[in-house]
Amino acid sequence: MLLSDRKTQTSNVIARKLFSIMENKKTNLCASADLTTVDNLITFAEKVAPYICVLKTHIDILTDFDKSKFLKLLELAKKYDFLVFEDRKFADIGNTVHMQYTKGVYEISSWADIINAHALPGKSIIDGLKKNSKDKGLILLAEMSTKNNLFSEEYTKEVVKLGLENSDFVIGFICQNKICTHPGFIHFTPGVKFTNASDNLGQSYRSVSDVLLNNGSDIIIIGRDLYESNDQKKQARLYKELAWDLYVRKQQS
Repeated sequence: MLLSDRKTQTSNVIARKLFSIMENKKTNLCASADLTTVDNLITFAEKVAPYICVLKTHIDILTDFDKSKFLKLLELAKKYDFLVFEDRKFADIGNTVHMQYTKGVYEISSWADIINAHALPGKSIIDGLKKNSKDKGLILLAEMSTKNNLFSEEYTKEVVKLGLENSDFVIGFICQNKICTHPGFIHFTPGVKFTNASDNLGQSYRSVSDVLLNNGSDIIIIGRDLYESNDQKKQARLYKELAWDLYVRKQQS
């Protein structure tokens, strides 16, 4: 199904916007900006911005957080047409996550287009994040890429069910496989490199072709292989071109 058709299958503003960005920029690349200073984050974002549909942040690893400086990221997002995804992985009761999302020094709800959460607390975590939240999108964690993780097939099925029941706010899933056939939901897959690999902290990497062709994911999330590259711009372009080519090939098959 074409992205323009999938856009009609969701009622969420952010999901529709993401489908449009993917289609217009011809990219299904999400860059993970796991950087520890605001200046490095902004510099990285400027280099990869033309090639991405989403930039993923970890706001709580910044050692020099300054909201006035950080908001330059939103200017880049508007200029280059990408969404900002805060990888906070909320995992608490509804009232607590609501405060974590809207209060504190980070005020995540004021700038993040997309957030994510574990589904362990059940529907209350979705309700808490959704409260007073307009034009935002939530991704549920259904599978992870670390070795020996505790996600089970039964749990993943329950996460999908929860997403389907809250499709006005939930836009998709963090997963390793295509776990939902509804065209309005977006599958995001982390732990991806040009070739299969692993690190010494339990992370298992899969190839771009495996994720997009064999498992039918929508968006690949690339971190270290981008921000540790000697040429971040070139690396982003190479990932963008390969991933989009494979994505189109899968849709046409």
